[in-house]
Amino acid sequence: MAVMFDPRLLRSLVAIADSGNFTHAAERLNMTQSTISQQIGRLEAMTGHRLVDRSARPVCLTAMGERLIGHARRILLLNEDAALLLRDPAGTVAISIGLPEDLATGAMAQAFAGFARAHRHIRLDATTGLSRDLAQRYRQGEFDVVIVKEAVAGPDCRAAFAEPLGWFAAAGVETVDEAALPLVCFPAGGLYREQMFALLEREGRRWFVAFSGSSLQSVVAAVAAGVGVSLLPLAGVGAAAVARRHDLGGVEPMLVSLYAREGDGPLADLGREMIAVLAARAG
Repeated sequence: MAVMFDPRLLRSLVAIADSGNFTHAAERLNMTQSTISQQIGRLEAMTGHRLVDRSARPVCLTAMGERLIGHARRILLLNEDAALLLRDPAGTVAISIGLPEDLATGAMAQAFAGFARAHRHIRLDATTGLSRDLAQRYRQGEFDVVIVKEAVAGPDCRAAFAEPLGWFAAAGVETVDEAALPLVCFPAGGLYREQMFALLEREGRRWFVAFSGSSLQSVVAAVAAGVGVSLLPLAGVGAAAVARRHDLGGVEPMLVSLYAREGDGPLADLGREMIAVLAARAG
């Protein structure tokens, strides 16, 4: 049968090993000499071995006691670590965030880092995805704060910023097959994809999907490689080797909207910091 060691009994054994005296060990643990003697007796009964040589001067551990003492110290240390861990509230409250992948920028990460330093008890759980899916999950209560891209902001939107869009092709490419325009797209359900299709249909242009990528990085890379053209946010192309095309029709800007649950305190602070990042991005 496995022995479950009582930390109080192990603490008495360590105190005796360190002091070599029942009286001093009792004073160290703020208990009577008879109590510490009883605890050592209980520990010896549990293990089935004499652990302390009471006849020695100073009192010392037996061979079995010496075998146990190292483990006793480690058990007590782990016990103290566990107690400290439970007393530390760091990361015990979660705030869930949803945002498009291209808005998980360095500036947004810096805002999250500053918030985390100021609110150690809060853990930020961020999820990236397509705006329609993020909006639906927010309405279902999965997120506390969400950033989505949309054509029209909802009445409960906390802040919205225009995101200019443009047509892009590989830099240096003079023409793209005009008989049927090759498109580089996001997956089905993506807002840019649907807006791109609608604009080209309105212009009466023929087109086909040449490449579909699940991230802004993959879409921009495909455009830069000359796979085709795509409708992209101006702020999202960065230093990629792409050039804007102005011959494919005008494009209305998208809105970048932030929604957050009602509340004050840390959740409101986080919303304000995220809005500040979006405002700086919008310029």
